[in-house]
Amino acid sequence: MGAMSLPVYVQVKAFIKAHISNGEWKPGDPVPSEAVLMQQFGLSRMTVNRALRELTSEGMVTRVQGSGTYVAELHRISSNLTIRDIQEEVVERGHVHTTRVLLTQAEKAGADVAGSLGLRTGAKVFHSILVHSENGVAIQHEDRYVNPAASPRYLETDFSLTTPTRHLLAEAPLTEASYSIEACLPTAEQATLLNIAPSEACLAMVRRTVSGPHVASLVRLVYPGSRYSFAGRFQA
Repeated sequence: MGAMSLPVYVQVKAFIKAHISNGEWKPGDPVPSEAVLMQQFGLSRMTVNRALRELTSEGMVTRVQGSGTYVAELHRISSNLTIRDIQEEVVERGHVHTTRVLLTQAEKAGADVAGSLGLRTGAKVFHSILVHSENGVAIQHEDRYVNPAASPRYLETDFSLTTPTRHLLAEAPLTEASYSIEACLPTAEQATLLNIAPSEACLAMVRRTVSGPHVASLVRLVYPGSRYSFAGRFQA
């Protein structure tokens, strides 16, 4: 579906989100007034108001009575994007979370990773590989690449004490997140690290997060299918 096929208020939202995501409009910057947006898009006040109301409810902008509309602080945007931290999930079940740190290093990005992070091939990235366990049983293999511009202190973090997800939520608050989930078989190394048979079906989530003008992280999370299930709740 092309942009012009979208409802007109969605086009206004997309216009504002694009300027926030690319860093042109920074937290605290004013957003064009209703009058300006009405003139620019040739729309009614009601339509423009709907776009701004929805952006406010999504945490992207803040509306100040008698003053105007402003780009929200990143932590306010982040609070509206739900990214579950594996440590929090385990603790909520009343169990003990532990982490085995296998790799934390700086390296040169290959073409695929660089493309996903919006960097040039060969640019420096941070790479970490961890295995998360619940009551001593491995439940997640985490293979993550991080953009140093978004999280310069990533490699200084002790991931036996905190998780990469928790660190990134604090240092590089989210403005956008996308993910895909698929069934897969583990690699031989993953099967060994997760202590499962090479033939055991797994669930793999690939998640890409954005913080302001930077793509912050690209992570592949592999879960043994017999030990983990994804759950959520949606409410109108």
